[in-house]
Amino acid sequence: MPKQTCIMSKFDHLSKSMINYLITLHLFLFLVLTVSPANATTNDPLLFDDTPLTETLETPSWFKLSFLDLQDSLNEAVSNGKAGMIIYFGRKDCAYCKAQLEVNWGSPDIVNYTRTHFDVIGIDVRGQRTVTDFDGKTYTEKDYSANTKTNFTPTLHFYNKSGQLVLNLRGYRPPYQFRAALEFVADSHYLREPFRDYLARAEAAMGFGLDEMNEHDAFLPPPYNLDRSTQAAKAPLVVFFEHPRCHACDVLHAGPLSEPELNTSIYNLEAIQLDITSDTPVITPDGHKTTARNWARDLDLSFAPTLIFFDENGKEIIRIDSVVRLYRLSNVLLYVLSKGYKQYPTFQVWREHTKR
Repeated sequence: MPKQTCIMSKFDHLSKSMINYLITLHLFLFLVLTVSPANATTNDPLLFDDTPLTETLETPSWFKLSFLDLQDSLNEAVSNGKAGMIIYFGRKDCAYCKAQLEVNWGSPDIVNYTRTHFDVIGIDVRGQRTVTDFDGKTYTEKDYSANTKTNFTPTLHFYNKSGQLVLNLRGYRPPYQFRAALEFVADSHYLREPFRDYLARAEAAMGFGLDEMNEHDAFLPPPYNLDRSTQAAKAPLVVFFEHPRCHACDVLHAGPLSEPELNTSIYNLEAIQLDITSDTPVITPDGHKTTARNWARDLDLSFAPTLIFFDENGKEIIRIDSVVRLYRLSNVLLYVLSKGYKQYPTFQVWREHTKR
């Protein structure tokens, strides 16, 4: 009997609410072990210098040795009893990659869980090795990264046994979210719900931070009529999707958003802040009437704060839905304000050509 059938058969006698409760309890217990108040204040995984590394970052020795034929690599993972495969897109000078490798994959239990359920294949977004995609097309690592619209490193693509991309994590996530992502795919929760819902139940139990939303002078007040579908605006738009009791939101405001040079750039945009737990009325850039809560759900947001940038005509340029520090955020603002997205297909390609 397939693994998924076995799992579900164990719960046939339980109600849907009870299953949800058990899943929430499982995540809650994990969060208790990984996000203690002491860790949050003295060893915060969100606080690090994100300027490019001076040393060369190497991937762990336990990553799967691969000729980068992705279908062959997946077939080997499945034949070895794995739930699927993870493709890790990284850079040798990436501080966020260092956090992923040393904090998340520096934890023995996370490493053991990863290796039990997945093979991990490393791709250098500036590399020149040949990658053979699932459809048989060949690329250099650099071109394949651009073709998959990889803007940020690390990016993690989770594939199931059938070669279906079931989760895409752009950028660095803190340990408890990364472990939840591993379990979400390994236990096939993606068959029943989106990752945002799976993660939200545990985060509701463990949320910590300020009880009020952070303020910023650049944020425009309501009403939030962001419609750009019939008439172009004078400047790009950035929407900060946040919520109260959001530690990562507090870190963003206390860190990067307190820097004068960064704020100069933000004032050249139209900027608004939305509480994704609220029913605040919003007219989206494409002219759709909704609420902050429903819009965040339609955009499939699973991380706060998420920053989404739109051009003058309401088209999404880029989103940051992971931990972001000063260097990366400053560069994204420059990428948007200089209209680098019009010439270069991804933020990574723009960085390479502009030596950022």
